[in-house]
Amino acid sequence: MDELGRKSVEEFKQAEKNPVIIVLDNIRSVYNVGSIFRTADAFLIEAIFICGYSPTPEHKQMAKTALGATDTVDWIQFNSALEAVQTLQKNDYHVFAIEQADESISLEKFEVSAYKKIAVVFGNEVEGVQQNVIDACTNCIEIPQLGMKHSLNVATAAGVVLWKLVEHFINSKK
Repeated sequence: MDELGRKSVEEFKQAEKNPVIIVLDNIRSVYNVGSIFRTADAFLIEAIFICGYSPTPEHKQMAKTALGATDTVDWIQFNSALEAVQTLQKNDYHVFAIEQADESISLEKFEVSAYKKIAVVFGNEVEGVQQNVIDACTNCIEIPQLGMKHSLNVATAAGVVLWKLVEHFINSKK
């Protein structure tokens, strides 16, 4: 790990984070949540808001996919994703549901530079983001999908979207 230049837990905690918060809206799979924690660690994401019945890091099986990221990434639990979105908006975040919806913004056309602080909501593996949460968001971002299937695993979707957001912040520091 030394050769790879990886941060220690303490170095991660002290590092400047990318101004992105992940909101998990009733994710049912502990493995998806663990994978999202790992992605959040990789991209220096500010925090994860765990909502509804989404599993928290206390779940013993999360370690299988998180691989220690639950020790580095800050997280807060909320009763509902709507409560989390309202909290974020009070703190000047622009919140986007990751969802296929009327008037959603295609990910490749999303202008990250228009926003200083962004939060993205990922929804339940079957039902997606709850409609009341979508209604409270600034808008929806949709991942273009060109094949026969028109959905992605939530952890995969998180990786795609978070890279697009973080790529902007990486490039703006150069």
